[in-house]
Amino acid sequence: MPPAIPLATYRLQLTAESGFDAAAAIVPYLKALGISHLYASPFMTARAGSTHGYDIIDHTALNPQLGGEPAFERLAAALKQHDLGLILDFVPNHVGVHFDDNPWWLDVLEWGPASPHADSFDIDWDILPHRSRDGVLLPIIGSSYGEALERGEIELRYDADQASFSAWYYQHRLPIAPERYRDILRTVVKTTHAEASATGRAILELVARYAGLKQPDRASAPAFRHSLRQIPGATDLIARGLDAYLAGEGRPAQTQALHLLLERQHYQLGHWRLAASEINYRRFFDVNTLAGLRVEDASTFDAIHGLVQRLVTEGKLHGLRLDHIDGLHDPAQYFVRLRRLLRDARGGVTSPFYMVIEKILGEHETLPRFAGVHGTTGYEWLNIISRVLVDGAGLGALDEVWRQISNRAPDFPPVLREAKRRVLQTLLLSEFTVLARLLARIAGGHYSTRDFAASSLRQALELYVLHFPVYRTYLNAAGPTAPDRALIADTIERARADWFAPDEGLFDFLREVLTLDLIKRGTTTHSKRRVRRFALKLQQFTGPTMAKSLEDTAFYRYHRLLALNEVGGDPSAAALPIDAFHEMMRKRAIDWPHGLTATATHDTKRGEDTRARLLALAELPGEWTAAVARWKVLNAPHLTIDNTTRAPSAPFEYMLYQTLLGAWPLQPEPDFTARIQAYAQKAAREAKQQTSWLNPHAGYEAGVRGFIERILDPGRSGDFIDQLQMLAERVALLGALNSLAQLTLKATLPGVPDFYQGAEWWDLSLVDPDNRRPVDFAARAAMLDDLHQPDWAALADTWRDGRIKLAWTHELLRLRAAHPTLFSEGSYQPLRVEGPLADRVIAFARRHDREAVIVAIACKLAPLTDQGWRWPRADDFAGAVLLDSYQIDDHRDGQKLALADLFANLPVAVRRARYRGKLGPSRLRRTRS
Repeated sequence: MPPAIPLATYRLQLTAESGFDAAAAIVPYLKALGISHLYASPFMTARAGSTHGYDIIDHTALNPQLGGEPAFERLAAALKQHDLGLILDFVPNHVGVHFDDNPWWLDVLEWGPASPHADSFDIDWDILPHRSRDGVLLPIIGSSYGEALERGEIELRYDADQASFSAWYYQHRLPIAPERYRDILRTVVKTTHAEASATGRAILELVARYAGLKQPDRASAPAFRHSLRQIPGATDLIARGLDAYLAGEGRPAQTQALHLLLERQHYQLGHWRLAASEINYRRFFDVNTLAGLRVEDASTFDAIHGLVQRLVTEGKLHGLRLDHIDGLHDPAQYFVRLRRLLRDARGGVTSPFYMVIEKILGEHETLPRFAGVHGTTGYEWLNIISRVLVDGAGLGALDEVWRQISNRAPDFPPVLREAKRRVLQTLLLSEFTVLARLLARIAGGHYSTRDFAASSLRQALELYVLHFPVYRTYLNAAGPTAPDRALIADTIERARADWFAPDEGLFDFLREVLTLDLIKRGTTTHSKRRVRRFALKLQQFTGPTMAKSLEDTAFYRYHRLLALNEVGGDPSAAALPIDAFHEMMRKRAIDWPHGLTATATHDTKRGEDTRARLLALAELPGEWTAAVARWKVLNAPHLTIDNTTRAPSAPFEYMLYQTLLGAWPLQPEPDFTARIQAYAQKAAREAKQQTSWLNPHAGYEAGVRGFIERILDPGRSGDFIDQLQMLAERVALLGALNSLAQLTLKATLPGVPDFYQGAEWWDLSLVDPDNRRPVDFAARAAMLDDLHQPDWAALADTWRDGRIKLAWTHELLRLRAAHPTLFSEGSYQPLRVEGPLADRVIAFARRHDREAVIVAIACKLAPLTDQGWRWPRADDFAGAVLLDSYQIDDHRDGQKLALADLFANLPVAVRRARYRGKLGPSRLRRTRS
């Protein structure tokens, strides 16, 4: 059996080209590498062609594109044979909708609020304008609805096998409500003049007999459809009669008939751009094809977790990574239910079942104690590692460069607020409008607050969201925790300070709504249901708002140092002092020793070695500044200037130079220019300045593509490429040293190291989909076979080929496997460093009882490498690690360990040790299950 708490996880992105069988084939390699758990992307049934698996359309079945049940069984057998566990990236928050493949969504479109699946979706049925009945807006039309109708792009069809009617817009199926079948069939008979025929009479008799279908009646529908299928000639007659609804140019009567039929459905078709302002179902962020699930509904929870429960019962699933928990209505309730389900699935076993959550924490935010959760997926630790490795002395110079290029102060909060305002006015306007209307309805429901104008409430709510500093609060129907109450109060005051109209209790009212104080027993008679709904719904809104504003907008506008523009991070963050780092790790060993420590994920903005290279720019600020000044002059002829538009803009050009240095290939790469162009288009659209996803600016984007093509063309830009190559060589070496330091920290700090697919070699990828390119596992396995007795000096000489990173990964994972309890349960103790390198060496011990491992990492190594021109040597290191009460087995002096000995070949080191001091508590984990 694999360990309950993983020693190391390996994230694998499953696709149709690389499914369960491909995963089974690499299990021996993962075992040899030292991985204890395969951590798989979502593998429930997703939309055909999905490259990521998050657009699930059926939680109850394994994805047939990955090989389905038979291939999964082969993967499970391979994992069991090699004693590896399986962790699933599970998606409880949303499903893929539209098209013709999600049975729940199609049923809701057919039956509306009467569908048994209606409670599974968060739909505000009654807010569509100009309608006499409830409906859900479907923003799927590529043009205006009227144009699509008049061009005949929407077609009514009859499915003879199911005896059902649907409208089709290309690949989108739109079921017709059965209550409208009577009208359609009567029109069909009339249009074909078949009233007197046997088939026509039979159809008319049937619709008369089932007059109850004028109202939603699921009980009658199967018998009605069965009877319709039995009528001889009905299919042919209906096919001819549907001409009455065949819309198109020159057919005004038929177009009007189809329009009137569609207007009587439980949905309303609209242009895709309407999603920004009119959509009335909760989405995943701003993705129209992903609808939020109401997992707080007990039947929905049971339905989507059935397969997970079975796999756990069968011993084939050993852990869960829960996606986007901030999108859930009540995460605390969800995890209580989930822990109960897992306990039942395991026959009442109470030992921990491994669970981590995708949760992005602010710098001073504390992770709530959810039932059974071992920690996060590790974004916060990724950023902490970057900040302790970056050279703070160089950040000031980078601030000044960015000030000059962007023509604004290197102050990030205003950039974030501007991004939030843009997102609220465009991408998430629909969701915000729903909340603002609900708040106004609450205020209007009592005489004490009815004078608050809807426009003022909307503006106050917008200010609250703009100043809200984290992703969400976690209050439930009982009210907020003390930290959440303090956070709400502080945000209210920040919003109030930004308000220049009369207040007169407006913000006090908003605070009382958000804390649920407004509906405490004995106070006013505002609607308790509406207040609770608003407060909890706002929590589901602030997370997507922050994500779209911070990660997917501000990160693409603020380019002071791209290495810090990472999920869960602060682009304007300062370097982290080593002492502060030690205190964080000491606390983590006590509070969250089993969460993941990631350095790359499928969501990170760039690969871990791309980021490690960019950290080196803070060590070479003078060279970098001079290079950028030269490159701007050399590449000025390649800019596109159209009136006042410059493509790329000056800040974007600066971002491109960082991107090129970070991703510059160590060996020639044929598709490198295309990769950079694809990245640049995504980055420009995410920034939402000169272009955007909602309103692409073709001229600007063409200018950016052309600029990249010209500056990377040796025939046009030979001088630039030569200069870039020269600086890239130095940055690549410093980046490799940073990477080894990053890897060592990940593998030895409190927590479970997580490895993203392929990143055991140099990982110079960019944001998705670039980071989902195929991985050559056969080459990695063959290389690993040759590295069981590594010659570290030789590997250092040939560091460019990536073998040194693979060998060091294997060495560290072998150490973890030899000391599982030490790394899982052990304490963290900082070790002092003396000498001139004290601020360039991170040293600590991991200890469990008397068993210990000493870890030392050198960082900020430009001065020791002639500014990146050569690999560091042992004699570059003068100083010592003070071992206190630790004894290195092969070291006579138990108090000091020379850095020159530690870093003879690599600027990172681990040593087994024994603790010689007084034995006190070292198992610091607090049980949470």
